[in-house]
Amino acid sequence: MTGSILTLVFLFFVILTVAKGVRIVPQGFEYTVERFGKYTHTLKPGLALLVPYVYSVGRKINMMEQVLDVPSQDVITKDNAVVRVDGVVFFQVLDAAKAAYEVANLEQATIALVMTNIRTAIGSMDLDESLSKRDEINSRLLKVVDDATAPWGVKVNRIELKDIQPPQNLIDSMARQMKAEREKRAAILEAEGLRSAEILRAEGEKQAAVLEAEGRREAAFRDAEARERLAEAEARATMMVSQAIAKGDMQAINYFIADKYVQALKAFATAPNQKLLLMPLETTGVLGSLAGIAEIAKSALEKDAPAKPAPPRPRDPA
Repeated sequence: MTGSILTLVFLFFVILTVAKGVRIVPQGFEYTVERFGKYTHTLKPGLALLVPYVYSVGRKINMMEQVLDVPSQDVITKDNAVVRVDGVVFFQVLDAAKAAYEVANLEQATIALVMTNIRTAIGSMDLDESLSKRDEINSRLLKVVDDATAPWGVKVNRIELKDIQPPQNLIDSMARQMKAEREKRAAILEAEGLRSAEILRAEGEKQAAVLEAEGRREAAFRDAEARERLAEAEARATMMVSQAIAKGDMQAINYFIADKYVQALKAFATAPNQKLLLMPLETTGVLGSLAGIAEIAKSALEKDAPAKPAPPRPRDPA
């Protein structure tokens, strides 16, 4: 019975020894090896054999890229505005030994370092700059934190600010300001549109006035030309009548008087006011004037017609 117990104890000791000596490191991890508590080397992914009770696994380090959430915190900007900021950090361990023995708590130290530098970066900017220059803040944080974590065997790949939230009263004020800016731009655009419309209307009226003036000038020129030709015609008619009178042709006098007589009657007849004409007319004088006009026309036609050849004289009989 005692021998069986010893055998079982021995078998348990052997199994425990083998378990302590054989280590399987999964992909994406590295294990540090300590000899009596002192770091000696690092185990890579795969199967590894250790001397039991002399060597032991110290820290199991994740070598894959990891993500840390940065808790939100209140930050005061350069212009004394309070904003609430949070973010994320993407980092990867490059040296397992440094990550295990250079810093006590790698994740906590990284988060504290990022939060401190967020306060420093945003505190040096105005509120408008902190809201509009997020990429610049991310770049500054990445450079500072990456340099600070390099002795820990860590590579910080990216730092992103997730949210920069001003207080509610400041958000309401910014909303009113943006609304006022939009209304201002709308008023400016409307005023510019009205001005352009007035300019176009004025240009159209100017062109219409110019065209109307040119039309009046052309009409006046035509009227003057017509009056000039009428005056020339009257002058020639008067000259012809004067020449006929000088030659003793009384029919020309009758034509001249009849023409003036007819024009006077025409003026009376076309007057716009109401009229009633009672005029003693001598039928003989009017007929004589008309006869004189006919004689003048006949004489003019005879002068313009070609001379007819004289009829042949009859021959005397022998």
